[in-house]
Amino acid sequence: MRCLPFAAVASNRRRLLWLSFTGAALAACASPGDATLPGTTGTTSGTTATANASAGSSATVSATSSGQASSAASSSSGSTTGPSTPNGNPDGACRSLALPSEAQPVDTTHPTAVVGTGTAASCTFSALQAAVTAGGIITFDCGAAPVTIPVTATLTPPTSNAYAHQPSVSTVIDGGNKITLDGGHAVQILSWNHAGSFQVNNDTLTLQHLRLINGKVTPTAAIPACPASGSISNTKCSQGYDDGEGGALYMQDGKLRVIDCNFSNNQAALLGPDTGGGAIYMVGTGSPAYIVQSTFQSNTASNAGAIGMLWAGAFILNSLFDGNSAVGTGANNNDPSQCTCMNNGQNEIGSGGNGGAIYKDGADGAALTLCGTQVRNSSANEYGAAVFFTADGSSAKLILEDSLLKNNASPISSWNWCTGVSTDNPHASGSTTCSPSPVNTTFCDTQGTCSMTCSS
Repeated sequence: MRCLPFAAVASNRRRLLWLSFTGAALAACASPGDATLPGTTGTTSGTTATANASAGSSATVSATSSGQASSAASSSSGSTTGPSTPNGNPDGACRSLALPSEAQPVDTTHPTAVVGTGTAASCTFSALQAAVTAGGIITFDCGAAPVTIPVTATLTPPTSNAYAHQPSVSTVIDGGNKITLDGGHAVQILSWNHAGSFQVNNDTLTLQHLRLINGKVTPTAAIPACPASGSISNTKCSQGYDDGEGGALYMQDGKLRVIDCNFSNNQAALLGPDTGGGAIYMVGTGSPAYIVQSTFQSNTASNAGAIGMLWAGAFILNSLFDGNSAVGTGANNNDPSQCTCMNNGQNEIGSGGNGGAIYKDGADGAALTLCGTQVRNSSANEYGAAVFFTADGSSAKLILEDSLLKNNASPISSWNWCTGVSTDNPHASGSTTCSPSPVNTTFCDTQGTCSMTCSS
């Protein structure tokens, strides 16, 4: 989809093939050797400092004008109640892979900053904003009950400049399973943007034991209308927006860890050929993200209802995707016979609708691995109601293991591989260059003999 402002990307424009599936399937797929989990990662520690807002802060834990936290359930802008349902896949787990250190919670016993002083009222947005801007390990002391903090401006964790050889920085936000960050259907919750950086930065952002809800990014880069030209009406030209990604989190470059979190009711731009990521959008990362034991529910975007990746990879482990939607229309292609105007460096037609839950694009060779993950009740107006994946001619692999995909709806019945899954990378059992065929599924036996195979 969208061309990045990097020479390395601009010189290798993506070739798109549109593929899809509908229905239900149990996927326990490729051999563990196809999904080696790399490396280890350390934890961050530092001197404890309490981050508190000044008295009278207008951004508090509740919707009350006095700045005091409500003691009963209230609107989404403030509450001292929270969910009791555990995060992650309730019906299975990743058995094929051992979880590496990147998939484990960070030790936060020695925080850099503590938001709050023991009461819900002390856990203000101002305190949170100061802590996140400074970075390090951030924990909360908001009392015994769960607390919702209204996010009234996008939080921006610190970044380093890898090109200037600045030391990497790490930020950990640990909600202790008590904290909800609420964008109020108006604000993108987090933006972690290494501007101009592409697959080189080693900064780390870890979100753990946290809820991020009702985030919304408002797009501004509208695609100009294309008037008719000669015999070409240009009615098929792309519409909507070229920006507006990541309703709860937008990130460019860096390392992301999401552990035991809940992303619900977040929204990115709803129309556009390349925009998306209702909950999370990642672009230009050199290391795979680790998303573990987390829940993504009722998130919406033009593409990538829950998670969008452009030139980025991920391990998504023991997680649940439920009721996410890609609501754009027309998919995306380059066709000068139907559109004479240029957008994103091509004669772009279609306005999204791919990847109801998960979406990955880019010729980066980075794998997308789902293990112990359930994707259900998701929908796409075009391709890949559960997962949309395009390798664009690279060696990137889509790997599905110990996972369940069911009730994912798309009106498109062509280019089938797995039910609910669209991918342009050919799949063959035993192949070293292609994504592996799934085994132990409703359409493949334990030897990898499949009644349904991927299109080339």
